[in-house]
Amino acid sequence: MNESGPGEGGAAGPRRKDARRNQQALLDAAAAVFVASGVEAPVRDIAAEAGVGMGTIYRHFPTRADLVIAVYRHQVDACAEAGPALLAAGPTPHAALGKWADLFVDFLVTKHGLAAAMQSDNTGFEALHAYFLDRLLPVCAQLLDAAVAAGEIRPGLDAYPLMRGIGNLCIGSEGDPRYDPRPLVALLVAGLRQAD
Repeated sequence: MNESGPGEGGAAGPRRKDARRNQQALLDAAAAVFVASGVEAPVRDIAAEAGVGMGTIYRHFPTRADLVIAVYRHQVDACAEAGPALLAAGPTPHAALGKWADLFVDFLVTKHGLAAAMQSDNTGFEALHAYFLDRLLPVCAQLLDAAVAAGEIRPGLDAYPLMRGIGNLCIGSEGDPRYDPRPLVALLVAGLRQAD
């Protein structure tokens, strides 16, 4: 006999997992809409992309800033989790670093408009930037260290300037359809290789 009542133990776990999965899907949909239309995109577009009602979005994220922050954190987490997964999948640490740099570019392009959406909350923006650094710097450093250990890139490279350089290559890409930073980022990552 199951001693836990409704909402206790057994049934609550799967419901919580479903709720988390649904929220992740909503954040993925919001990110896709933000990439296509910017962070000022209508909530109805996000709801349509996610396949939910607008009330569902407002229930989880009462303000646009709440939604933007959640998308930002969700994408930071996805980028952070991708680093070790790419490293494990191979084929080489340098290749993993290149694939991770592509994901990092996607993240940087997606976060376009975040500052404008949060301009009245400088403290909140600073907290997000600290979260970004705390989560992503160690991942980039891990990828660099693995590539150094494999003899693929020269030692002495620091994650922060590399991430800053990639970020600088992304500046202005959202406003110019003729500019794609990815080829330049790929060139930067290729340039890290150890000379034979």
